[in-house]
Amino acid sequence: MTKRWLGLTASKEGAIYVHVEVPDDDGPIVVLADDNWKIQKGDRSAAYDVLHQQCADYIRENHIERVIVKASAVTGKGMAKLGMLEAAEVRGVVIAAAASVCAVKQLKKGSVSKTYGDRNVDEYVADDSFWAKNTKGGKLRKMSRETAMLLVAERDG
Repeated sequence: MTKRWLGLTASKEGAIYVHVEVPDDDGPIVVLADDNWKIQKGDRSAAYDVLHQQCADYIRENHIERVIVKASAVTGKGMAKLGMLEAAEVRGVVIAAAASVCAVKQLKKGSVSKTYGDRNVDEYVADDSFWAKNTKGGKLRKMSRETAMLLVAERDG
């Protein structure tokens, strides 16, 4: 029986989500949706409330069983900038929303690079043939490949 999973990557502007069906065999994941939830203009508190509702409702309505979120990582570039802090807030909102409905796991990009295959995430993201082999169904935007990589790594892990 296939499973429905959702991958999420947060930024200060919102969240990228990739909704997939994961087959029982080692076949490619089926992309059902690839889109963004954008933070509304104005008061961020109210915008976070809207984002929380959008995320929780989507997960509930689409019978998502598991959510994989790109985890925070230290950049090593000194002090945190406002954009990084706002992205962390968005990440917290989508994690809380998802956890109110189903199981949630956070994966660091660096961990995926170390534990999945023999290349780093960026090399997989750039490899069109990898995506042709590992996905089917709806169109997966290039900007969403890193989010989808979390799902592929979790499936194969």
